[in-house]
Amino acid sequence: MQIKLENLNKSYDSVDNGQKTVIHAVDGVCLDIPENTVFGIIGKSGAGKSSLVRLVSMLEKPDSGKVFYGEKRVDNLPKKELIAERRKIGMIFQNFNLFSSRTAGKNVAYPLEIAGVPRDKIASKVKEMLALVGLSDRENAPISTLSGGQKQRVAIARALAAEPEILFCDEATSALDPNTTHQILNLIKEIQKKMNLTVVMITHQMEVVRDACESVAVIENGRVVECGKVKDIFTNPKTQTTRDFIKNIAMGASDSKNSGIVKWTEKTGSYLLHFMGDATGEPLLCKMAKEFDVCFNILAAGISHLPDEDVGYMEADISGDDAAVEKAVEWLSQHNVRVQKK
Repeated sequence: MQIKLENLNKSYDSVDNGQKTVIHAVDGVCLDIPENTVFGIIGKSGAGKSSLVRLVSMLEKPDSGKVFYGEKRVDNLPKKELIAERRKIGMIFQNFNLFSSRTAGKNVAYPLEIAGVPRDKIASKVKEMLALVGLSDRENAPISTLSGGQKQRVAIARALAAEPEILFCDEATSALDPNTTHQILNLIKEIQKKMNLTVVMITHQMEVVRDACESVAVIENGRVVECGKVKDIFTNPKTQTTRDFIKNIAMGASDSKNSGIVKWTEKTGSYLLHFMGDATGEPLLCKMAKEFDVCFNILAAGISHLPDEDVGYMEADISGDDAAVEKAVEWLSQHNVRVQKK
């Protein structure tokens, strides 16, 4: 199901030392989230992403603006219709939000019990959902006996039990170790394809966006500052916030597949270079230096492995005759390297 947001606004009052201020948590957000995709919403702590998802998921009403599911406006529905519409969505959270007094199977059964589904259908659906997330043998397991990854799998099974059209994942992997995070993201992608879901992932981790999402919106101070396909965002970030996310992605990570950015000085380069596809493995800077008699100094570099292709990031100084540097930069652009002067 497609989601469309039109000029959403939400403010909260804050009192600090007796001084009342207004916080614009969501400030004029317009966004189109395509159906049958994994869409990321990323922002730093306090950027407004969690406030935004509460509006999009109908947990709160906006002060102004509109939310559409498909062609239907849902932010202004009366209570009875709102409850019915909420059954089209599932949610998973950072801290799992499972009932410790229930077994894994009983947790999955809970939303079906509330909806009044017959017991025999609940039993078969629970088995189906646990099989989907790879926990067929843990139906009767107490929650306290499960690992963090298993708990999140139960939470995913519970969120999908009522067969929603939209799945919201609010920092769903933040409490997990890197290996388990990778497994959960792969599971979500597999389930999205099997069930033709619209998945909205809210995160502060750019590696989650890199590994799971097709498109992403970057949130800062309650506003969307950048939005597009993940590949385009990685290769041509337009805001400093996005550049910071990409620059710091998986810094120091031990994952050999996505080893992150290596930076060996605090100095920043004059140019940001983004290499795409085959260009990530070519000695283009050496060729450039020989061709145009310029020098280069690499200050930071790394490669991210996106689902479609590799994307390289580099900070570098390029020095020499001004005309030669200009020609060298143009030459790089012609060889599948996007160049930004800082």
